[in-house]
Amino acid sequence: MSLERAVMAFAGTMVLVSLALTYFLSPWWMLLTAFVGVNLIQSSFTGFCPAAMAMRALGVGRGATPGCSFR
Repeated sequence: MSLERAVMAFAGTMVLVSLALTYFLSPWWMLLTAFVGVNLIQSSFTGFCPAAMAMRALGVGRGATPGCSFR
């Protein structure tokens, strides 16, 4: 999995988790959804993404992606 796809998957997961927490626990969890959205917008303009930095440090996105025939 590429780093870009990993970041998108992480952001989508965080949005869905925050929506579930909002539904089951408290409406204040919508702040997490807002944080994810603001972080996505700022990273698109600045290129700075803390999630990508953490994933890169963990080794995500290194090497070839097996079974990826569309590239």
